[in-house]
Amino acid sequence: MTHPLRRPTSDKTSFPRPDLALAERLFEELGQRTAAVEGVTRASYGAGENLAHQIVAREATRIGMVIETDAALNLYMTLPGSTRLPRLIIGSHLDSVPCGGNFDGAAGVLAGLAVAAGVARAGVELKRDLTVMAIRAEESTWFNASYVGSRAAFGLLKPCELDQVVRADDGMTLAAHIAAAGGDVAALRSGRAFLSRETVAAFVEPHIEQGPELIDRDRPIGVVTGIRGSFRHRQAVCLGAYAHSGATPRRLRRDAVMATAALAGALDRLWSRRLKAGDDLAITIGQFTTDPREHAFSKVAGRVDFALDFRSQSTETLAAIRRDLARIARRVEQSHGAAFRFGPLTDSAPAPMDADIVAGLRRAASAAGYDAPPLPSGAGHDAAVFAAQGVPTGMLFIRNANGSHNPAEAMTMEDFSTAADTLMRFCLGHCGAAHDG
Repeated sequence: MTHPLRRPTSDKTSFPRPDLALAERLFEELGQRTAAVEGVTRASYGAGENLAHQIVAREATRIGMVIETDAALNLYMTLPGSTRLPRLIIGSHLDSVPCGGNFDGAAGVLAGLAVAAGVARAGVELKRDLTVMAIRAEESTWFNASYVGSRAAFGLLKPCELDQVVRADDGMTLAAHIAAAGGDVAALRSGRAFLSRETVAAFVEPHIEQGPELIDRDRPIGVVTGIRGSFRHRQAVCLGAYAHSGATPRRLRRDAVMATAALAGALDRLWSRRLKAGDDLAITIGQFTTDPREHAFSKVAGRVDFALDFRSQSTETLAAIRRDLARIARRVEQSHGAAFRFGPLTDSAPAPMDADIVAGLRRAASAAGYDAPPLPSGAGHDAAVFAAQGVPTGMLFIRNANGSHNPAEAMTMEDFSTAADTLMRFCLGHCGAAHDG
């Protein structure tokens, strides 16, 4: 795998460099101390996440950073600037899915620490605060609630969530877990915010790419243009009629499998047409099952349970696809004698990244000698919350083989170095820093 590195040799001595040795050491410590049967497990507000926060806070203190936490125990590690300008935040999360990979989320926090350590070591004076933020509870697999930490930072966590949302592994409420970790549940109930649009100049989230685009393009980093919004039917059902497989002719069947397959085929063709027209879109049927209590090899299936997931950076595209889904479903119902019940709808709004931040990250990459192509994020990230609050927001993706949310995540330190170099240039430019050389 090639690595398009064209950095001028003189730049290595004239420009502050991130502390890559620090990051590599912390990756190793996090991996060892939060190891699971496979990969790592850092449960939100659990022992693994708590330990990860302690580790990075320890290192930030050694660097000379100021340590703060908010009511939800988000961690803020700051190199103070010379003025009270709004702060620049680099951040991501430190929790993981069960038996996940060591890089998802952690790469963003450690990239920020590597940059901060490099700035401090070089004696660079910043005009504004540079804060590295370790965000709590990003992985919704634990509490079935999105962006708990980042929403809490802006005072957006709903009080009912504290008492009604429970952690998947032990059934304890979100409030109980936050209190046990040392958070201020009363402040969260009151909606007290630690961050605001006025106090944050920009937010940048470095993160491993969770898809194969950078692998396919043979590039170490990419700049995210936006986080796709979505609408989902997690509990969709197709109802037909059970019948004997040999005795029921095709014209009299109400086959739920064939009807759902026809729906899937029509959606796949729709997806292809939309992509050819230049639309950003992803369509997934992630579950497709017959009822094990009733199905048999010699029966026409009368029920299929399935799930639908539609994602796009365009609100207009998502709205159009919802209309298309209804139209296609009616047509299939008529042709197959079945009925679709799509069930509850969940959705999220697209989160476009700030055009100036996108351009700034791409300039920083180019100045360091790297090609960072623009690409969308199909997965959700805390950056979506910052963008929704009006904070100029950007994301930097790092090439990563084998996807994410599994122990086989395979980001290389060489690619991490590329991201950290780019981030250093962006931060120094955005913080108005002056340096020797």
